Amino acid sequence: MKGMILAAGKGTRVRPITQSIPKPMIPILGKPVMESMIELFAQHNVRKIMVNTSHLAEVIEGYFGDGHHFDVQLSYSYEGELVDGEYVSKALGSAGGMKKIQEFSGFFDETFVVVCGDAWIDLDLTEAIRRHKKLGGIATIITKDVLPDDVEKYGVVVTDSRGQVTSFQEKPSKEEALSTKINTGIYIFEPAIFDYIPKDQEFDIGSELFPLLVEKRLPFYAVDLKFQWLDVGNIHDIWGVTRDILDGKVPGYRIPGTQIRAGIWLGINTVVDLDKCNIQPPVVIGSGCKIDDTASVIGPALIGANCELDANCRVQESLIFDNIHVESDAVVEQQTIFGNYCIGHDGKPCEDQRWQHLRSSPKERVSDALKSI
Repeated sequence: MKGMILAAGKGTRVRPITQSIPKPMIPILGKPVMESMIELFAQHNVRKIMVNTSHLAEVIEGYFGDGHHFDVQLSYSYEGELVDGEYVSKALGSAGGMKKIQEFSGFFDETFVVVCGDAWIDLDLTEAIRRHKKLGGIATIITKDVLPDDVEKYGVVVTDSRGQVTSFQEKPSKEEALSTKINTGIYIFEPAIFDYIPKDQEFDIGSELFPLLVEKRLPFYAVDLKFQWLDVGNIHDIWGVTRDILDGKVPGYRIPGTQIRAGIWLGINTVVDLDKCNIQPPVVIGSGCKIDDTASVIGPALIGANCELDANCRVQESLIFDNIHVESDAVVEQQTIFGNYCIGHDGKPCEDQRWQHLRSSPKERVSDALKSI
């Protein structure tokens, strides 16, 4: 079985984090969200996987390589062009990216699965494929029921009594929504789908391809399945997803480290005296950290790898990514700190910035080395 992971977007709704890393590489409890999707594919014997890339493509390709460490085969389709000796991103849209791959090699020669690279799911993919084949359509979209108050966040899918898709609504209001079934970004296609995707142009699955299938009354279905779905669509979702996992609301998501006390997980090579520090679970502290005896960590909270918390500082209900130094007496409350950026859970930049990024990025280190030559 073959699959594709959509990973070419710029992640504008997750800025400023995506100025440094592409959206699929955003870590959820230390693991890039796309890694979980690759693991799900492998679990369901989808082992030949294409990934379309564009924005910060080298970060994705450098991390996952050819996929052998994940028991899959990975190949990449870069969407961009060479301008004055430098590659410039030029995404083709989700359907356009599929078409580029097919035009290049004819890779999609059997039923294939396409997923977004910015969500964690525990979907029974084998059952989803079985349902698709039983329906016999050219395309199947996996949908999920949400509460009426949540429909405005998503594309809404409308079906007839047989499950055939009849229309879409893009983020309708609660009052206007014709359904509570939403697009999860999980699709199953037959190779015949390429007859309806133009080549060499930007073309989107949700806003262009699917409405075309409906207009032509092609056999296009929605399958509603029960599964957990954690979407990192915007900056608020990163904290929300982390909080829900730490609060035990996401059964099956593995929390990293060793649980040494109820609700407290530690990585290796970390210096912390749990009898002196004020640590209130749930809390995850990564590997290689140094926590002062007078520091406080009040959960739910995540401290990434190689962090330092100085005397009398307090981290409460916050998400701190790797390599962050929180200075003495600083208060980090309801904030997400990533690299040189700090964002409150209200979406506003932090005012108290008594913290610093401990280590420069690889690109900065290379730049510094060149300057010294």
